[in-house]
Amino acid sequence: MTDSHISDFDLYLFGEGRHERIYDKLGAHPVAMDGRAGTRFAVWAPNARRVSVVGPFNYWNGNIHVMQSRGSSGVWESFIPDVGAGSEYKYEIRSQEGHLLLKADPYGFSGELRPGSSSVVTSLDGYAWDDAQWIARRAQGDPRRRALNAYEVHLGSWRKPWDERRPPFMSWREAVEQLVPYIKEMGFTHVELMGVAEHPLDASWGYQVVGYYAATSRYGSPHDFMFFVDSCHRAGIGVILDWVPAHFPRDAHGLADFDGTALYEHADSRLGEHTEWGTKIFNYGRHEVRNFLVANALFWADRYHIDGLRVDAVASMLYLDYSRKAGEWLPNRHGGRENLEAIDFLRVMNNAVHRAFPGVLTIAEESTSFPGVTRPPEYGGLGFNFKWNMGWMNDTLRYVALDPVYRRFNHHFITFSFVYAWSENFILPISHDEVVHGKRSLLGKMPGDDWQKRANFRLFCAYQCAHPGKKLLFMGSEFGQWTEWRDHDDVDWRLLNDPLHEALRDCVRNLNHLYLGSPQLHGSDCDHEGFRGIDMDNANDSVWAFQRSATGDDPGAPIICVFNATPVPRDGYAIGVTQRGTYRKLFDSDDPRFGGSGYSRQSDVTTSDGAWHGGPFTLHIDLPPLGAVFFLGPL
Repeated sequence: MTDSHISDFDLYLFGEGRHERIYDKLGAHPVAMDGRAGTRFAVWAPNARRVSVVGPFNYWNGNIHVMQSRGSSGVWESFIPDVGAGSEYKYEIRSQEGHLLLKADPYGFSGELRPGSSSVVTSLDGYAWDDAQWIARRAQGDPRRRALNAYEVHLGSWRKPWDERRPPFMSWREAVEQLVPYIKEMGFTHVELMGVAEHPLDASWGYQVVGYYAATSRYGSPHDFMFFVDSCHRAGIGVILDWVPAHFPRDAHGLADFDGTALYEHADSRLGEHTEWGTKIFNYGRHEVRNFLVANALFWADRYHIDGLRVDAVASMLYLDYSRKAGEWLPNRHGGRENLEAIDFLRVMNNAVHRAFPGVLTIAEESTSFPGVTRPPEYGGLGFNFKWNMGWMNDTLRYVALDPVYRRFNHHFITFSFVYAWSENFILPISHDEVVHGKRSLLGKMPGDDWQKRANFRLFCAYQCAHPGKKLLFMGSEFGQWTEWRDHDDVDWRLLNDPLHEALRDCVRNLNHLYLGSPQLHGSDCDHEGFRGIDMDNANDSVWAFQRSATGDDPGAPIICVFNATPVPRDGYAIGVTQRGTYRKLFDSDDPRFGGSGYSRQSDVTTSDGAWHGGPFTLHIDLPPLGAVFFLGPL
């Protein structure tokens, strides 16, 4: 090799854990050197005795293209002429003990379609993006004030292709034709994608990542994925990726024991393994490992223009004793259970993303009461924009699964979330995890006969829409799929031939567009001043009511949201309000077009004098059975 593309300063920054574009240096990059086309390879393997690039171009012979060491940096590099885009390759690593390891490229931009496990030389250059206006708008304003209603999608099982291709996956370009207009028409603001980074096992759903810098080959090329993201942006849809920095699998070609030593993970299993999941834990205290992950977060925003990272399993990162018994974990330097290095990594990552890409969101799937998840790092927080509200999800699903006769004894499942609803910036998730592994589908969780199940379903969806917090719904739930999600099969679209399921989808669509068009419902998600509890303690009737208002100079009329969780209709139910006038019905979950009974025929309700629920005026509302009604006013 006559020249190096990696400077000593690059190596210094990498060694310090501060090279935010290290993916431009390590990995495989098609280039021309000394007038000859080829590929420049570079890999970090500090404990290797020898590293070679192998592939079909040299008959997988590690003696032919031996890489050069950059000394104490641990980086090895080489230029191989006449090897270009599309070439399969791995690194052959000889450990200090003399063992030969064949490893995929940790920084590779593409990989073979499973069951193959080689990396593939790929250039990410050359795509002509057409989303400059979207990117500019994204950087403006406060995301807490904007609507966020995500549709969670596993593309491999959203809709199977009609032909007999093997493997049977829809492509990104087909998704542009089918998924993008569907999301737009349904009123979702974002798509959250599972399993985009390369992973060897379909059944892992993408949470056992091997290629952190490689968009999976299941659905097409990197440029195909760019086209999908670009098309989403041009349709006004944001793209969020599930991102997995909490752990990685043991696959022989992956990161585990990369150079014959515990390089990316801890050597001590009490720090370096999740025995419950059979995976390795990143060593967040090692500079080069932290650099690998921080740069990866930046990479997806830089090269693929994604709009957010939903960070998986954050709780497992925060606590050293996560899912461990006494004696199976080591305390931190202060004797505590917090993983101080992981906490520092999350703060650094969030700072880096928000500084480099204003408007790109970071979202924590965090299931504990760890304080300050969405507080800025300079104020002692982790720095995420949003956190999944797992408490709301668990309590609400427990409540709606109860036979209505028992709900009066469990009213706290509905009211408790309002105690902490503004302690973080929350997203209310109904994700894939809640409709799989025996948990039943969302519709299947509901009690009663088929009519009651559908009424409870509509009641739940209305409650999710009205409750403070951004929203997320897993595919298939929007029209009441009966079966649990199965990753090997597609969503049960045949149900939409049934008018009752089409009616459920119409209900969800209507709620989505109502949320999208109502600052009262999305502008104050993270602001307690936009919420007024009206009737929160009527456990005996299983009724509750609250008011949502926009904040700012022109808040507009508030929205009154009332819920009846029993099959008993309640005529003339008194609701105390603060303003005199006529209130117009915005939404009724019992509307016949949604499959309801149409019990309440009120379209407008006028206040009467008389204080109630702390308000000087009273509305008398006819509440439908197992229903929710929203009123806007006064007009």
